[in-house]
Amino acid sequence: MDTVNNYYQTVQKAFVKLAPYYDLITLPVVSLREQVADLIAPRGSGKRHILDVATGTGAQALAFARRGHDVVGTDLSEAMLAIAQKKNQAGKVKFEVADATALPYPSDSFDVSCISFGLHEMPLTIRQEALTEMVRVTRAEGTMAVVDYALPKNRLGRWLIYRFVRSYEGEYYVQFIDSDLRELLRQVSIEVIAERALVFGGARLIIGRKALNHARQSETAI
Repeated sequence: MDTVNNYYQTVQKAFVKLAPYYDLITLPVVSLREQVADLIAPRGSGKRHILDVATGTGAQALAFARRGHDVVGTDLSEAMLAIAQKKNQAGKVKFEVADATALPYPSDSFDVSCISFGLHEMPLTIRQEALTEMVRVTRAEGTMAVVDYALPKNRLGRWLIYRFVRSYEGEYYVQFIDSDLRELLRQVSIEVIAERALVFGGARLIIGRKALNHARQSETAI
């Protein structure tokens, strides 16, 4: 419980200070936002209802919106969302304050749910609850996408990337990078259907869907 409380307190304090500089800090991954959007919901693939969890300053949500989709972006930090809203001049994204572990949407609401560079900032319990909520609000035939840090396969690349990211990320990054993300996804009933290395292996995109047994359980519960 102390870990969870500390997480929420840290998020509220840290991102108030970080929000004005966040887009500058994340410049190295700006191109990934467009790449991820093209891989998950490209233009011309039909309009989809998309949820971007832990949206931060809205870069990923806006990338989806530029492809003509109906997008909702949620985040704990009002300061980060204020920046996102300034960039949302066309009003194509609906930004809302929301806890990823208790999303204020009915089950099976979205065609796609995505979390981009958010899981590594969460302790394990929060990480698992956030993914469970993503499963709940995504329809049975929908898509779930996770974009986050990874390590290259070669030893030198692993060492360099780890040292570089560790220089600015917190303790949860270490726990995240040492964890088995695919196993965690399996535990919360996300079936991995594709994985793609990004930024020379320093990040990865995992695309999944709600496991069939989970969808059947939800139907039974209804």
